[in-house]
Amino acid sequence: GIKKEAEVFAEVVQHDVSKSLVHVFLSQRLTSKIRGVTDSGLRPRPMKCVAIIGGGLMGSGIATACVLNGIDVVLKEVNQKFLEGGMQRVAANLMSSVKKGRMTKEKYEQCMSRLKGTITYEGFDRADMVIEAALEDIGLKQKIFAELEQVCRKDCILSTNTSTIDINVVGAKTNAINRIIGNHFFSPAHIMKLLEIIKTDSTDKQVILDTIAFGKAIKKVPVVVGNCTGFAVNRVFFPYTMAACLLVDLGVDPYRIDKVIKAFGMPMGPLRLADLVGIEVGVHVGGQFVQNFSDRTYASELMHRMRDGDRLGEKNKKGFYNYDAKRRATPAGRDVEAILAASGAALDAKAANTAAQLRQIKQKVRSFSDKDIVDFIMLPVVNESSRVVAEGIVDKASDLDIASVLSMGFPPYRGGPIKMADLRGAASVRDRLASFAAMFTPVGLGGFFEPCDYLQSCARAGVTLADGRSALGTQMARL
Repeated sequence: GIKKEAEVFAEVVQHDVSKSLVHVFLSQRLTSKIRGVTDSGLRPRPMKCVAIIGGGLMGSGIATACVLNGIDVVLKEVNQKFLEGGMQRVAANLMSSVKKGRMTKEKYEQCMSRLKGTITYEGFDRADMVIEAALEDIGLKQKIFAELEQVCRKDCILSTNTSTIDINVVGAKTNAINRIIGNHFFSPAHIMKLLEIIKTDSTDKQVILDTIAFGKAIKKVPVVVGNCTGFAVNRVFFPYTMAACLLVDLGVDPYRIDKVIKAFGMPMGPLRLADLVGIEVGVHVGGQFVQNFSDRTYASELMHRMRDGDRLGEKNKKGFYNYDAKRRATPAGRDVEAILAASGAALDAKAANTAAQLRQIKQKVRSFSDKDIVDFIMLPVVNESSRVVAEGIVDKASDLDIASVLSMGFPPYRGGPIKMADLRGAASVRDRLASFAAMFTPVGLGGFFEPCDYLQSCARAGVTLADGRSALGTQMARL
């Protein structure tokens, strides 16, 4: 019995699934070790009181996470009605745990006693950290941060929960850029484990260290990333939805795409995810990436036409899927046929000068196997992940892998985008992407798939994407 167990263990430990799961286990424990910060000899300061601006779904979720873990919260809203709504959302989050038997009524009362509400900046002088969770409006955020500089202590950390706006832009109208940082939570904030911490070139080491400690104190996995469009997670996954839209525009059944990607191991396919996030959000965020990464994006009209057709996703119970009162999804089918056809026709019009080549591409794509669809959607994610590693946006490749697992639900048994690619081999990933690029170059879309310099360099050198930055050495300066 024991001998047989040892034999089987020796066999399974060599499997890719085993390697991936061990990688995820270790990666989660390494995120709080940041070179030049956690080894600098500094000690983190405790965050005893956190002020939160905005009591919407995100702000109330952050407040819930704080009070659950013994941190006092000052919640600010613009008027009494909104404030009451925010306080009620925190109470509802906590009461949900009481009803499920996960929390006593006494613990509920203790948590609520830590929450104070205000429609002014009263109490902000007590705050060790402020988390701004207002609307994604640059002018509004700049105004808020200018005010925070005046009302908060000089050692108070000023943070934003923005998911799209450059942190330097948020703090542009202050003289406190050294203590401004990004605290990007994922919704629902009191449940999702990842805290993406965005530092700038000016962020003080003490501020980074304190924010890491804060993340751990509220039972999050803190991942420190650099400041760029989309930061780390949203940036590497922008091709996820764009590739799916391209397939739809080429005539592939959207529900087959979602089914295949779910079978790959994602919690849901890209189109179902678009419904969950909200079609309007997808249009806004997608536009940011098209603007900043025009050389490698696909600007489909699909999301715009869904929005214009009042198919907003779960928000109004109709998107690519229709939703009942319990949020159960059923394919919208005929309800979106005209929208899908119009978006496909828009691609045809853009490629009017290469119509023959586009017809050939459509024939090939419509005969894609499930594996082809997975490669088409997931390998551009790997490609962008490679860029993020090459640019030093993450301290180490494993940080990006665990962030992808904890935020997007990337299947742990595949290890994350970089680990998955390394198990497959950089050369194999490069060649597959190059084949897609060659297929789409005649219609001007080859850039979406073109293997990045870092991926190509790792493939040529025979090194992993995870180790490429150190293994390539001086070559990195030329990438």
